[in-house]
Amino acid sequence: MSQAPLPQSGITAHDYAIREPEGCGVVGIYNHPDAARLAHLALYALQHRGQESAGIAAFDGTRVNVHKGQGLVSEVFTPASLDRLPGRNAVGHVRYSTTGSSSLCNAQPLQGNYRGGHIAVAHNGNLTNADELALALEANGAIFQSTTDSELLIHLIAQNRSQDFIEALAISLKRLRGAYSITMLRDKELYAFKDPHGFRPLCLGKLGDDSWVVASESCALDILGATYLRELLPGEVVVFRNGTIEKLQLLEQIQPSSCVFELIYYSRPDSTAAGSSIYTFRKRLGEELAREHPADAEIVIAIPDSSNAAAAGYAVASGIPLETGLVRSHYVGRTFIQPTQTMRDFGAKMKYNTVREVLRGKSVAVVDDSIVRGTTAKKIVRMLRDSGAREIHFRVSAPPWKHPCFYGIDTPDEEKLLANNYDIPGIAKYLDADTIGFISMEGLMRAMPKTMSYCTTCFTGVYVDGRPRRNTKLLNPLTEAETEPLVAGKGTRG
Repeated sequence: MSQAPLPQSGITAHDYAIREPEGCGVVGIYNHPDAARLAHLALYALQHRGQESAGIAAFDGTRVNVHKGQGLVSEVFTPASLDRLPGRNAVGHVRYSTTGSSSLCNAQPLQGNYRGGHIAVAHNGNLTNADELALALEANGAIFQSTTDSELLIHLIAQNRSQDFIEALAISLKRLRGAYSITMLRDKELYAFKDPHGFRPLCLGKLGDDSWVVASESCALDILGATYLRELLPGEVVVFRNGTIEKLQLLEQIQPSSCVFELIYYSRPDSTAAGSSIYTFRKRLGEELAREHPADAEIVIAIPDSSNAAAAGYAVASGIPLETGLVRSHYVGRTFIQPTQTMRDFGAKMKYNTVREVLRGKSVAVVDDSIVRGTTAKKIVRMLRDSGAREIHFRVSAPPWKHPCFYGIDTPDEEKLLANNYDIPGIAKYLDADTIGFISMEGLMRAMPKTMSYCTTCFTGVYVDGRPRRNTKLLNPLTEAETEPLVAGKGTRG
């Protein structure tokens, strides 16, 4: 099949085969007169999850209106733009991109209008079979407006023959592989759902007597004054309609596997998991790290801000004083999630400054949450030495990251992972650290909540959903069995 660009959009299914994963923050507001403004506030709390673009879609009683753009939440929205988003239901999104996918067309929420009504989708995660689905959908006549895999769900629903939206959604979700936590606006209804593994977080909250909030993290509920209720279960679909909430189990749970990196790094420390703050778990990691890898150091410092809790735990368990040796500029984005390596290098140099009086002549235990590419860590060690640190003992509250993540974290290529290029002594030499120590997998699991099961693919190489294959050959179009309504008695509608 020819892969010439489609005249309507210039995007073909081939673009899905070369696009890379994305990770984001999502929110949904149901039954509140200021739904868009509440979504706007929630996106501020989720800004750490993505800095490339932001957007909100709201249903005004007749149609879905969308405002989105590239940049931070504060740059994308104005009072006037929020005035153009009336309605009691809204979904919002903040996004980070990887190389080659930074484009306004990929900003979310993505909107679609079809015979069944209006749809707007906000997605956090990565579909590992996106290229296969895109080719099949294109063969059935789909015209793509973006290269983000989130659009595929809209096409799957639109091409389904069922007149019942829940049936169409159930069939469509069964086609998806990989990670997805999604909030979806459909006219007067709001949907929220997670993949059967539950890779990425999505929590439920109550606002007042009859309003509801769904968000990637509980910190988004806090800013709204909403009450945290619980985390959505793997494979669960929650529907808000007619002023009520309804739970459906359209997908069977398959080896629940929450992303362990959410607790180590990605989530805000004031968010909750398993009933306790992320901060608590990160502090435990630091304590385990100190027991496994003690350091002959005079002070402990964190690489702020995501390592603050682990450094505090390391100091408590080791008895070494915790000091502030690095100061972070909060006006520079998280270097790990910038779109290009050049931007990461620039951000690493602009993001931190040292407190020379604290470091001069000292043996320093430096606690970091993880080492992925090693770019930032290497520059920080250089800064510490230039500021007079006598010895540098680098300690990491995550095991060595050796395997790419295909479920929504930006590590697509093995050759870019530092631990794949060096052994432990080699990493210390590369960083120019006197010693280095990574927490063990056993220590990591001792610190994590026992009530959750985890995806540790990035450390172990065990892909719970199977390692995705990249196949650009045309697959068969969707069969009638995949587009027709559920047969009575064979569905999983709850």
